[in-house]
Amino acid sequence: MTGSGTVERIFIAPEAEAEMEEQTDVEAVAGKGLRGDRYFSEIETGTFVKWEPDEERHDGYDLTLIEQEAVTAIERESGIELAPGEHRRNIETRDVALNHLVGQRFRVGDAICRGDRLCEPCNHLQRITQDGVLQALTHRGGLRVDILEDGMIRPGDVIEPLE
Repeated sequence: MTGSGTVERIFIAPEAEAEMEEQTDVEAVAGKGLRGDRYFSEIETGTFVKWEPDEERHDGYDLTLIEQEAVTAIERESGIELAPGEHRRNIETRDVALNHLVGQRFRVGDAICRGDRLCEPCNHLQRITQDGVLQALTHRGGLRVDILEDGMIRPGDVIEPLE
């Protein structure tokens, strides 16, 4: 990533399989996730993971990002239209190549993060959306991120690499 991108939209879900709720801002907490989200470590209500109390997390479940351009592309290429937040990712981005951030440190708003791994789509996502979404989002389903330093995130915030 050579330049910077922006946060376009923010979503959280209070529990597993709950509808994603758009936010005007969110608190990113190091090692815990987004306050109020299903994967925030004190809540532990996500579909895929459960943590032991006081377990240190570095597993990419703190935050997920997806390129708004990818969401637009699957609609154009596959006819799959996802409603806002239906992709189940926390943040929609613009003008940032998320696949290039695996293993990299970067800033999202006031928070410092590290890309952990790609957020490939899963059968669960296809089950709650529509057939074909699994294939359509393969290799462009977003990025799983560890939050290293706390900070607020808002739409319009810059996403930029740290060197």
